[in-house]
Amino acid sequence: MTADVIIVGGGPNGLMLACELSLAGIRPLVLERHAAPATEPKANGLLGQVVRLIDHRGLYEPLGGGAEPPEPNSAYVMFAAMGLDLGLLARSPVFGLAVPQHRIVEVLERRALDLGVEIRRGQRVTSVAQDEDGVAVEAEGPDGVRRLRARFVAGADGAHSVIRKLSGIGFPGVGYDRRTNRSAHATVPADWIDPASGALVIPGHGPVLPFLPHRTDRGGFSYAPFPGLPPLISTTEWDQPPGTGPMSLEEMRASVHRVLGVEVPLGPPTGPGPHVLRRLDGGNTRVAERFRDRRVFLVGDAAHVYASGGGPGLNLGLQDAANLGWKLAAALHETAPPGLLDTYDTERRRAARRMVLNAQAQSALDAPGSDTTALRELFAELLTHEQVVGHLAALVAGSDVRYDMGLADPHPAVGRFAPELELVTATKKVRLAELARNARPLLLDLTEEQSLAKSLGDDGDAVDHVVARRGPEGLTGLLVRPDGYVAWAGDSPRPDDTDLAGLRAAVRRWFRP
Repeated sequence: MTADVIIVGGGPNGLMLACELSLAGIRPLVLERHAAPATEPKANGLLGQVVRLIDHRGLYEPLGGGAEPPEPNSAYVMFAAMGLDLGLLARSPVFGLAVPQHRIVEVLERRALDLGVEIRRGQRVTSVAQDEDGVAVEAEGPDGVRRLRARFVAGADGAHSVIRKLSGIGFPGVGYDRRTNRSAHATVPADWIDPASGALVIPGHGPVLPFLPHRTDRGGFSYAPFPGLPPLISTTEWDQPPGTGPMSLEEMRASVHRVLGVEVPLGPPTGPGPHVLRRLDGGNTRVAERFRDRRVFLVGDAAHVYASGGGPGLNLGLQDAANLGWKLAAALHETAPPGLLDTYDTERRRAARRMVLNAQAQSALDAPGSDTTALRELFAELLTHEQVVGHLAALVAGSDVRYDMGLADPHPAVGRFAPELELVTATKKVRLAELARNARPLLLDLTEEQSLAKSLGDDGDAVDHVVARRGPEGLTGLLVRPDGYVAWAGDSPRPDDTDLAGLRAAVRRWFRP
């Protein structure tokens, strides 16, 4: 069998990539080694710019975000168990959505199937071989060994990626063997919960706010009462002896006692499972040596993993998929400009390495000991300054990542995720996110004489045009890539020849062969 793209891995990132390719007219084949979707609880939500991405694809409401557009967090977000007061900012860059990973998989799989994607389960890839024209893949499944061929292969098969290993791509980074993380769904005394704040008020210790990491000199603790589930209790400790045997609730109680210094009477979870009860020794922060090896690409945890930093892997992985999907489709449709596929590695590696800084800085500030506590006290003083909070909030959200769009003197919006705009067209009001549902390149023409679209000539066929009234923030034109990033922007109501030449150059750089 021959396919345009084989995606190895049917988790959130692989399914997101499959949906992106399908929106661009490519029908990928997804190979997943598990016979059924995993039910073990993993990630508990999405944080940062990825929430705006899923809004661009119409996935925000299906994932539980409600019918209204996403709004940024306006209170607190945590950096190394220290609160960033987002109320200090004119506008917070941090968006959040509480949704378990199994629900993300469920929604994305339904979307992929609706788009015509073929998903084969129980397929274990054992061989990958490239040549000038494509990639040969062998997979073992219930019906024996199958030999498949594709123009491209994407490895979205997790931190232990077979595709990465078979392709000979190194995975350098840092291993943390001192840390032990424990998590368990458990009940807590109902009278310990403050009805006003939702905090868990622990006698002899004090209140612990829900969902926010809490650090002591001996480790970390968190209390997360997700709706419809028993609270998720988690601890982090250092220099503990390796665990032996299965994790138990008694082991969880003992860990909480060591971290907080007081007993917390955790009871067994109630309600239907699956329930979390796990121990993780150590961890890794690693970034692949390259995200592309000729016709093979790495996505999500196959390309980068992080031992700390608020669960960034899924947030980055979904954005990897959005970045790669339209570029692979352009190559297959033979509309890709020279070097377009190489920009996947350049751009997403920049985002991954920025997250390395985030994860390792938080890991250092989370470590036990009085010297770290002193550093945190000094750091907390800095967090009273708006500029510091804004800088760290953008780091947490991933909104500080700016791509090089090849322009000599770009507008401040260029290279960043598009601002949310509410536009007034000839017939209605519409949000930019609603115009991005089909994952097409988009030119917003907000000039007085609709001069942007007219200036493109034949190049205009490469992008969708939307003419509207002049929007906020002084913008009069935006060229938005399918992944939501701005390739060109203007703020002149009557663009001059230089403005129009810059727009034409941007269209040709990204969307013309």
